[in-house]
Amino acid sequence: QVQLVESGGGLVQAGGSLRLSCIASGRYAMGWFRQAPGEQRKFAASISWSGGSADYADSVKGRFAISRDNAKNTVYLQMNSLKPEDTAVYYCAARAYSTLTDYYTGLNEYNYWGQGTQVTVSS
Repeated sequence: QVQLVESGGGLVQAGGSLRLSCIASGRYAMGWFRQAPGEQRKFAASISWSGGSADYADSVKGRFAISRDNAKNTVYLQMNSLKPEDTAVYYCAARAYSTLTDYYTGLNEYNYWGQGTQVTVSS
């Protein structure tokens, strides 16, 4: 059973930054999703096992950056220029990959999920 452990959430003012971390043992393509109150869980960012390929939701493009350190089994989500609408529970997700450069953006494409970490952005 794959365990994903997220950290780094918190309360920040609009315009501020946070960095989320997710530790996942094993070789996986990884993603970050977020779920705001009363809304469905949505894609935020994803990255291939190699780290050479990544994708972002339009709503976070240019503000968020996903990266990984495979030596530490850790994936990061650097969130800059945060807005109140970024307030959500952020979930880390993992799945097996077909090639080193594959990344996945669909909710149903992931097999393993973390417990979530709350990010609150105040105006």
